[in-house]
Amino acid sequence: MHPPEPWYAALARLQREARPHALASVVGVAGSTPREPGAKMVVTADDVHDTLGGGHFEQQVIEAAREALASGRRDTRLEAFPLGGRSGQCCGGYVHVLIEPFAGAEMEIALFGAGHVGRALVQALAPLPWRIRWFDSREHAFPDDAADRDRLQHVRLAAGAEGAEAAVAALPAGCHALVMTHDHAEDRALVDALLRRGDCASIGLIGSDSKWASFKSRLRDAGHDEAALATVRCPIGVPGAHGKRPCEIALAVAAELLTLKPDTERDDRRGVAPETLRQAFPSRT
Repeated sequence: MHPPEPWYAALARLQREARPHALASVVGVAGSTPREPGAKMVVTADDVHDTLGGGHFEQQVIEAAREALASGRRDTRLEAFPLGGRSGQCCGGYVHVLIEPFAGAEMEIALFGAGHVGRALVQALAPLPWRIRWFDSREHAFPDDAADRDRLQHVRLAAGAEGAEAAVAALPAGCHALVMTHDHAEDRALVDALLRRGDCASIGLIGSDSKWASFKSRLRDAGHDEAALATVRCPIGVPGAHGKRPCEIALAVAAELLTLKPDTERDDRRGVAPETLRQAFPSRT
């Protein structure tokens, strides 16, 4: 049996893995309370690390943290717990808990191809809190020293159209797919399967205008209409970028992905409302 994981170890691990979690911190107390200010607990959808003192109060904090995670929002919230009233505990004190949800990976990337550009792109994306599923059909295609395995999953892609369909079917909805394998037939089978699935956030295909013209003809014959074909980006990379070195192409593609990243700098990231903080922590003057 493994010993319980303290909150700081769990927080570091979950941040590294880019998995959804919430940090609950006691920031203010009055009267008799289970824990002192500064006590912390990390909550995920199915686990809890460390404690704020147990009892009904702690269960209410866990429920509030999981509600914040389930909402998909990342706004910080300040929760008030009168222990005798809201929590039904006999100690009768008063606790303010700050709940900070972290939604996990900011983007989900499906990268098909572990060639020179694919490897350079994985290196470019490694510092970002994005989760990458990396596919290739060749044996020993992946480098032994691939960066940050916590957020990088290697998947052996079965050859042929059936392999492409199976790999695409296993992707999470809303992922950003990039197709850059060593084989044009494999590329085409993957784009076909991605379009049929229809719920990717974006689809990018490496190659030239002439490659895409050839692909579009065959994809039309396979039943895809112009609206669907227009969702595929080919060539890929931020407009105006030049250079044919793998690292140059990878940087252009990474920059393009940043333009597709959801905008999280909204009002729901501004934190606790000032009036709420003033009520929770009145001035001593």
